Amino acid sequence: MIEALQFEFIQNALFAGFLASVLCGVIGSLVVVKRIVFIAGGVAHASYGGIGLAFFFGLPVLPSALGFALGITWLMARLTQHRKHRSDSIIGVLWAAGMAFGIILTDLTPGYQTELISYLFGSILAVPTSELLGMLVLNLVVVGLMFHYYRDFLALAYDEEFARVRGVPVDRLYLVLLLLIAASVVIVIRVVGLILVLALLTIAPLMVERYAHSLSKMMASAIGINLLFTMTGLGLSYLFDLTSGAAIIAVAVFGYGLSWPLSRWFPPQL
Repeated sequence: MIEALQFEFIQNALFAGFLASVLCGVIGSLVVVKRIVFIAGGVAHASYGGIGLAFFFGLPVLPSALGFALGITWLMARLTQHRKHRSDSIIGVLWAAGMAFGIILTDLTPGYQTELISYLFGSILAVPTSELLGMLVLNLVVVGLMFHYYRDFLALAYDEEFARVRGVPVDRLYLVLLLLIAASVVIVIRVVGLILVLALLTIAPLMVERYAHSLSKMMASAIGINLLFTMTGLGLSYLFDLTSGAAIIAVAVFGYGLSWPLSRWFPPQL
């Protein structure tokens, strides 16, 4: 594996794995604490409509998927913010609509779309330098927003009513959070694929939630665990010629399964 580090595509894959780990550690922690995993899943799968649009009209895939995901996320936020009792139904409808729209458009696109597989199941070894720059910019935006509005996001995640009392613009901040989720999902598609991106967002934060005594520590721990998952999965995919996205998520699922008996031997300190 050491000799492989001389290749540019391996260097790009490692950097992409690092950036994806940071994104998923920060955003995934908020998703888990806020209990909006289903919304994140809806955003991820609905964004397939943007991929279908890109293939049908011959547009760049990631910008098209990002624009579509941001649009459908804005719609999700508007429809669910004040309809909590119906939010799961609304998200399910938009989830299905985005997927169906994307599938129909790819069916109508002439020829066999070989590149489609890389967006469904991930292709971290094929991440170009231009996409790395996009990932880096998004990381800087996310980390900057979290640093500047940390207390507001903290209040929103744990107690929305308390946040309103404190004067936090809850509706606006909730929309920003969903838009950041959408952007993160689209950017990480290249790493583990559309089908598996939700696992990278949620598994590490779920593992550390019971041990972390603050949201910031939860984010930092989730970033570290995601890095371990990503680098181990990438190494296994290189050594055994496996699909990189599936290998990364398989390692994550194995780690999550291992955390259950370990949590009994090393219970969280209250």
